[in-house]
Amino acid sequence: MSEIANTPTPPYYAVIFTSHRTEGENGYSKMANRMVELASQQSGFLGVESACEDVGITVSYWTDLESIKTWKKNAEHIIAQELGQKKWYSAYKTRITKVERDYGWNLK
Repeated sequence: MSEIANTPTPPYYAVIFTSHRTEGENGYSKMANRMVELASQQSGFLGVESACEDVGITVSYWTDLESIKTWKKNAEHIIAQELGQKKWYSAYKTRITKVERDYGWNLK
């Protein structure tokens, strides 16, 4: 089970990426892991959560819109985006939203 991202007090931003995968692995897991590793090194990155069933959902959290724009322009990320369109996704959608409120609890 993945961890729930430890985000700061709002406001901050979320990038919600939902997708339908094509058949086969085709190097997807290796690239997905690399993208999380690389994103975590970017200024403004706060955390990530991901789940996959019939629809894959990955939510990354960022301090501001400028950090999101910078991440989108990252050279390795651009390669991953191109490969995603060519061989890993049959459909996808990216949504960017401002988080104005969050709440929850943790048993740890």
